Amino acid sequence: MNIENILADIPTQLPNELFTTLLEKQQLKIERIVSKGQSDAKDKWYEQETDEWVILLQGEAVLEFSEPTELKKLKAGDYLYIPAYKKHRVDWTHPKQESIWLAIHFSK
Repeated sequence: MNIENILADIPTQLPNELFTTLLEKQQLKIERIVSKGQSDAKDKWYEQETDEWVILLQGEAVLEFSEPTELKKLKAGDYLYIPAYKKHRVDWTHPKQESIWLAIHFSK
């Protein structure tokens, strides 16, 4: 078993969001997402087949949900549960600081 650090190996330049799978088994996927100023196009929605629990470990971000339309501003330490098929997108991430997410995708 190796000890790894979720805050390690983050590139200094992030032209795109960085998705790193940390663990994947059967109906579970844990990933680190690193954003720095990225957001999704206004017409790009995630509508995943699995439930997701996400925590923002560092930085700031805004998630947008549809039906009903709602913006959720997150700061370091904030977390939320996103049910399967709930349309959502990243509306904003801090442009001068990495936003580091831990996302856990799972099926019931």
